[in-house]
Amino acid sequence: MQPTVALKATPKLTIDQVLVDSRWAGRYGIGRFATEVLKAWPRVMHFTPGLAPHPFHKLDPLWTVLQILTRRPRLYFSLGFNPPIFSPAPFVFTLYDLILLRFPQEASRLMQPYFKYVVRPAVRRAKFVLTCSEYSKQEIMAWAKVPSEKVKVVGCGVDERFCPEGDRYNPGFPYLLYVGNHQPHKNLPRLLKAFAQAQIPLEIKLLLAGNPKPELMQIIDELNINDRVEFAGFIDDETLPNYYRGAKALVFPSLYEGFGLPPLEAMACGIPVLTSNVTSLPEVVGDAAWLVDPHQTGSIVQGIECIVLQKDLRNRLIGRGLIQAKRHSWSRTIAKTEAVLLQCLRETE
Repeated sequence: MQPTVALKATPKLTIDQVLVDSRWAGRYGIGRFATEVLKAWPRVMHFTPGLAPHPFHKLDPLWTVLQILTRRPRLYFSLGFNPPIFSPAPFVFTLYDLILLRFPQEASRLMQPYFKYVVRPAVRRAKFVLTCSEYSKQEIMAWAKVPSEKVKVVGCGVDERFCPEGDRYNPGFPYLLYVGNHQPHKNLPRLLKAFAQAQIPLEIKLLLAGNPKPELMQIIDELNINDRVEFAGFIDDETLPNYYRGAKALVFPSLYEGFGLPPLEAMACGIPVLTSNVTSLPEVVGDAAWLVDPHQTGSIVQGIECIVLQKDLRNRLIGRGLIQAKRHSWSRTIAKTEAVLLQCLRETE
């Protein structure tokens, strides 16, 4: 009779075995992604800020390596694009887009060499790189010269707060809404010119998130539309859905997006969307938005006129938008992210 051999149970792989750089949590873009991931993984090992309180502190490269050495995780995961210059553990990091290379005027002078000498080699060394769209994946693959399987698309999601039901912001006038920062890639000068030229009722104003800047105010003065443009200032997360619901449409003719959350959020709130036919935006919005050429003022003018004046078009876009927004959820994004990390853990057993 053969002696019974006790089989050693294989420990279950869990996300709690991963060390996560949690300093990226915030309100927009990467920050929103990081916030949602950390909310879903309450027991994950968090990165200690310590001597480097933010990812681009001058001590960050050293501090990151020390964290990995002392915490000894099975896997290191950065929620942003600050990969370790050396890692004794396998690592994964997030690279949403290459906007700082495409628009260098929006970054510090050190960012170009940082991408060239730190980020690009790290793309090749990492187990995987996470990104938010197929467009960004193709850009990263071509730039870093890595195969398709190296870059994983996990997407982005729309919070449940963004829905048609709820309070509507009412400033006392009808408005087209822009949500986002005022960086050059957002194309606000061309949006202002198109709004000034569009043949729509004069009582409709353009409401821009954020505060006025001298360069934008100069354009507004030159276009003589001071009484038709308003700035909403800082819009917090709780009231942002109200601004969407109260708007006649979202206007978002950006020159470049790695993903582009505002169009999806606006769709989820039940308003029509005008956005660009370039970079990731057609992929994100599908057939549920009016697409314009963001480099052509005339195209934006036509889009504004159509989305304001054509009732059938508005209703059609609203219906499609509600469906499109439901295809993007944070739970789906987090599940994809977790699947990639668990695959890494399996491969390192």
